[in-house]
Order: sequence, then structure tokens, then C-alpha cells
Amino acid sequence: MAVKKVIAFADEFGNNSFDFSKEGVSSHFIIASVIINYDEIDNVNVELERVRKKYFQMGEMKSQKIGANHNRRVTILQELNNLNYSIYAVVVDKRELYSDPFKYKKTFYKYLNGILYKELYRTYPQLELKVDEHGSNDFMRSFKKYVENNHIRTLFSGSEFKIERSQNELGIQLSDIIAGTLGYIYDEQKKGEYSEELLKLLNDKIISINKFPKQLEISQFNENDIYAQSEYDENVAKLGLQRIFNHLDTIKGGTQAKIDSINFLNLLIRFHEANHHRNYTTAAEFRNLININREREIGDEAFRNMIGRLRDDGILIASSRSGYKIPTTAAEIKQYIRHGNRIIFPLLKRIEECRKAIKLATNNALDILDDDDFMRLKKLIDKHE
Repeated sequence: MAVKKVIAFADEFGNNSFDFSKEGVSSHFIIASVIINYDEIDNVNVELERVRKKYFQMGEMKSQKIGANHNRRVTILQELNNLNYSIYAVVVDKRELYSDPFKYKKTFYKYLNGILYKELYRTYPQLELKVDEHGSNDFMRSFKKYVENNHIRTLFSGSEFKIERSQNELGIQLSDIIAGTLGYIYDEQKKGEYSEELLKLLNDKIISINKFPKQLEISQFNENDIYAQSEYDENVAKLGLQRIFNHLDTIKGGTQAKIDSINFLNLLIRFHEANHHRNYTTAAEFRNLININREREIGDEAFRNMIGRLRDDGILIASSRSGYKIPTTAAEIKQYIRHGNRIIFPLLKRIEECRKAIKLATNNALDILDDDDFMRLKKLIDKHE
């Protein structure tokens, strides 16, 4: 299946200062990119223009104009949720970057450039990226130079990077709203009792919140969740996350199957980080999010095959009738093995009976497992006998 061409609009929140004693210095730096299918951009723009006129009259849609008016922000986000777009974001906690070199703007931006470049261009080979040419978006200007110096056209044919005026691009205005909203969710200067509600409003659009530095554990539990505290195995959770991080560092989205894998793994991480350490997410919910930027919807069989391939690559995925998650207890690993045990041995028994019947009918002249493709299976059944 051909990879669908998409348009990404990106904007930033925060600043590059590390002097947290000063007023106005953000604890986080956030880059939000809004992904829209290329063939749907006209329809999305019609709806964006309707929202712009309704809430911003003659001006641009900007998070700064909404500010701390959270009821207004919620209302606008609810209307924007009717549009078909997805969110890829990089959220950097500057307080965790202890190394002195990061405190230099050039080094800090170079670090972020590499993160954003890998996140977007390895996932969407057919990508047109647009950012604002004015204002304080000096990071985006540095990112453009990074792409020009590092982009391998032979691997990413059909991709483009454009600097546009935000007043002419409603998609850039949308990314401004999303970046600012993420600021009210994550930044210590902005977050509050409304942050959780804002995150829930964005949940159906978020494919990836790529946090740096990476978190290998989720230690926040509900005080009443005694079962979770007693059963949670930090080593199992860390192993599951580390294997996913390692896999994402090497995989490139050159095909639709690989893009689906990247999106699924990013979603697993996001649901895990949302403190859903005990909660499974349904296959339908995963598929709905993966399908946002897909040419055709991924079917049940293709979805299950994708998970099977990831497990073949050593990714730990817990599953149950309720869905899928990153395992956080030994019991969840055993549940997956128990499920396999119920399938494998009855199936081997059926193959064994079939083999015996044919050997008996042919007076041992035909062994259906005497085939190069079945050598491992034959050894396993012979040992089982």
C-alpha cells in the first residue's frame, strides 16, 4: 500500500532559557505538529476558517489570545475536535537537562532539531512541513536549516519544508493553539487544575507525546489503588519501555506497515505515561487513532499481524480481552504466555494426529512433515511424542 502524503504544521511553546529563577522562563519547551492528510486539507481549512471567524473575528487563531480563559479554550478545542487531524508533539523538560552545553541556545536547538526531525520524517516520508516565518519562532528557523543540511532526498522523496506567514496558513494557527494548550498541560508556569481536562480533550487526536528525557517508569499511583502498588513490578515496566524505545530508535517508516508500527508503539507509551498502568486500551481505540492519516483503514487481521511482528522483534505487549498495554506485572506476562499455551499445544496435537493418520493410511510411505519448511515443526512434534 502506498504511503499517504500528509501536511504537517508546527509551532513551539516556551523559551530556551535555563535560568528558572527569572519570571517567565518556561520549565518545558514544546514543539507541536498537526498532521493533516494532503487530500483533506481543503475541507479542514473550511472548518478552521469557520472556527476562526466565530471565536477570533478578523484576527488569527492564537493560543495567546485565549490565554488563561480556560472555559473559552475548552469550547474552542471541542469544536476543533470535529476536524480530522492528528498531533505529534515533542515535550522537553528543561529542568532535567543538567548538562551545561544544553544551556547554550545553539546546542539546545541542535538537540531538539534531531529529535523533531527523526520523529516526523521517519514516520511520514511523504511529508510537507509548514511553519511560521515571523514572531519568536527562531527554533523553527533553525530546524529548517537542520533539515536542509541533513535531509536525505533519496530516502524521503516528495517531502518539502516551507516557511509561511501564519496569517495565510490556518494549519499553522491550529498548531499554535495546540502548542499553547500543551503548555497549559505540562509547563509548571501554566499548568493547574484544568490541565487534566485539556489533555482529555486532546486525547483523541494525539498519536505521540515524545517526552525528553525519556521516562522509564511511572511511579504515581492513586492512593487508594492498593492492588496496583502491591503488584506493580518496576523491572517489568522498565524492560517493556526500554525495548520500545530501542526499537523506535532504529525503525524507519518507509512503508505503511512500519508507520503503523511506529504509531502503535507511540500510543502504547502515551497510554502508559497517562498512568494507565493497569488499564488495557481496546484494539478499536488503537485502530481509530492509527487510521487518522492512513489511505485505507487498517483491518483486524492486519492489526493483529502488526502486533505479532512486533512481538517477533522482542517487544513486550500484554494483551487480554480488554485490549493491549505495556506489561507492568509478572502476572500480565504470564497471562500472555498462558494464552499461547492454550493455543499451541492443542494445535500441535491436531497436526500430530493428522500426521499419524496419513502415515497409517500410506503404510508409513508418506510423512507430511518431511518438508524443508516443516523441519523445525517435525523436531518439535517428535520431541513432544
